[in-house]
Amino acid sequence: MLTTEYVPGAPNWIDLGAPDVDAAVAFYSAVFGWTFQSAGQDAGGYGFLQLDGRTVGAVGPLMQEGTPSAWTTYFMTTDADATLDAVRQAGGSVRAEPMDVFTAGRSAAFTDPTGADFAVWQPGDITGLDLVMEPNALCWTELATTDAAAAKDFYRAVFSWEYQDMDMSGDAVYSVVSAPDRGAEADPGQGGIIRLSKENVLAGATSEWHPYFGVLDCDAVFGGATGLGATPVMPPTGVPGVGRIALLKDPAGALFALIKGDPSTT
Repeated sequence: MLTTEYVPGAPNWIDLGAPDVDAAVAFYSAVFGWTFQSAGQDAGGYGFLQLDGRTVGAVGPLMQEGTPSAWTTYFMTTDADATLDAVRQAGGSVRAEPMDVFTAGRSAAFTDPTGADFAVWQPGDITGLDLVMEPNALCWTELATTDAAAAKDFYRAVFSWEYQDMDMSGDAVYSVVSAPDRGAEADPGQGGIIRLSKENVLAGATSEWHPYFGVLDCDAVFGGATGLGATPVMPPTGVPGVGRIALLKDPAGALFALIKGDPSTT
């Protein structure tokens, strides 16, 4: 499961690139009750999304014109430069080389061989998110990819991830991800990898990481978000042993999911 006791290869940050930061903050504040705290005058409009004073994510303006709005998942590394070398050796590409973010830490951004963007965070003053696994905070990360086997090989090479494969309906397989320092045997996982269906690919879906935010009432939050301009991708759906989940795009097109856990599994 996600935890703020971060280990290498575990998600430790998420942020949203938005064409209009004020509009994004207004939307997510209405949906999840988040507030915005600027990272300072030198941060270029970037700031922290907080719940009761604890950081649950961040948001900033898009750096390049025409770039789609999206959530980015960051994975912890102790050496961003070494991770860059591992990404290249495993067939990934570099979107942004490692750079210091003041004294907060060191970041780099990459794309995996299937086309999904992700990033890494090497902690400095900021280790990662202050709050996870609570309502209105990050509870899961998921990669929907055009080639699950290639993605699993890549992330295993870069982060030494371990996988537990679970058969789903039809020929679908869901691979639960665990960081090596936690292990698939003892850990219920930090996220998952699933292959996009042919129908989704034909409809224009591409490989993408997206966050799941915990909620107390999936249907109510889904209704509130769509009422504020979010686009439904998958309506609230019960998944045995998991809970109730839904998938949406925010008004700017960034994909995110909701999850209400199954009480029988907790």
